[in-house]
Amino acid sequence: MPTSTVADTPGRVLTDWDPEDPSRWSATIAWRTLAITTFSLMLGFTVWFLPSAIAPRLGEVGFDLSREQLYWLTSMPGLSCGFLRLVYMFLPATIGTRMMVGASSLLYVLPMLGWFFAVQNPSTSFPVLLGLAFTCGIGAATFSGYMPSTGFFFPKRLSGTALGLQGGLGNMGMSVIQLAAPFLMSASLFGLTWVQPFDDDAPMVVNATVFFLPWSLLAAFLAFTYLKDVPVKANIRQQLDVFGNIDTWLMTVIYIMTFGLFSGFAAQTALIINNSFGASSPLADSFPASQLPAGASYAFLGTLIGSFLRFAWGPLCDRFGGAVWTLVSAVGMAATMAFCAVQLTSPDHPSDFTPFLWGMLAMFFFAGVGNASTFKQMPMIMPRRQAGGAIGFTAAVAALGPFLVGVALSVLPAATFFWCCSVFCVVCAVITWVRYARPGAKRPG
Repeated sequence: MPTSTVADTPGRVLTDWDPEDPSRWSATIAWRTLAITTFSLMLGFTVWFLPSAIAPRLGEVGFDLSREQLYWLTSMPGLSCGFLRLVYMFLPATIGTRMMVGASSLLYVLPMLGWFFAVQNPSTSFPVLLGLAFTCGIGAATFSGYMPSTGFFFPKRLSGTALGLQGGLGNMGMSVIQLAAPFLMSASLFGLTWVQPFDDDAPMVVNATVFFLPWSLLAAFLAFTYLKDVPVKANIRQQLDVFGNIDTWLMTVIYIMTFGLFSGFAAQTALIINNSFGASSPLADSFPASQLPAGASYAFLGTLIGSFLRFAWGPLCDRFGGAVWTLVSAVGMAATMAFCAVQLTSPDHPSDFTPFLWGMLAMFFFAGVGNASTFKQMPMIMPRRQAGGAIGFTAAVAALGPFLVGVALSVLPAATFFWCCSVFCVVCAVITWVRYARPGAKRPG
């Protein structure tokens, strides 16, 4: 086994670095970088899903918002994230990993503080809330910079495992905020008190907005102290060649299916349940509230499953290739979306919620598999730097998922939209088979 010649010096830039050459690569530096950036990424995803975690509870603390307004609040972070990811995709090769991760971790603090003050006053206007929801996009925008950066630190043989771990654990932030929010809203935190607008049972929404703030400061400290940059530099013009590769566009379409629908439905799960089976549904006129499901109690399950599958499936993608698992993901998502559409067609009893929930969880399972496999494919079918740009761009477009899903659900019946998503998944399955998965495919990976 050759000894690494890479010096872990006090300097900010690594010298003589090449992950494909064991003598010019350091596993210690690579895994340390992965750990710190993944920690920051997880915090970023908690910021991204902050509106989806607290929006279903705003009515309980005095806000008077319509169903459509709540959908817009939970969809706005996806819109801003999509645009900001188009910026982040160029940062790893321009400003470097250290500055990108450190500065981003500090930026997470801004939306947390904004929401902290806004939710304390039920008269806060909807445009202000919408603007604050928009700022939350910075949280997951970092994904388009962090993931390509990780690609610079690991050899291709470990790319599926490394990117799966970072993407999966990072995505786990969505589940963490949705799981933690109900607990945080039911207990005092840091000695803070909440002026209850109605009664003592009103949730302390303010807690969920600041709990992760000190952890973001810790992530910034770790990044500025321990991270280094690799000697990979390119200006924006040099990085634009990624758009001339047809695989960039095809993988973008496929990643919209896996991560776009995953994040979109994850952000809207609580509202879909409430509006189709819960207190805001037609069933509320015929059944007592005790028999109706509360969306906030189930919202974390989809993100938990999808995020876990993303990093758990990384090693399998390294062993069997990504294309076959992307095909499995597309077929599975098409079938489960169709199943959910049937369950959403005129539900007439609270018990109809159970099969719908299982269908959604199965959809999140297949989405998690696809999120792992697509990020295994890109480093295999494209040059290293171009693969980094493709990862950033596909992630930017797919980040619009929460926005597009939220807008669609505000204008279309839920069952109709699920059918549309099922057809889209079938199209992605065909693309995957023809281009990447069939025997003799042009770009197997």
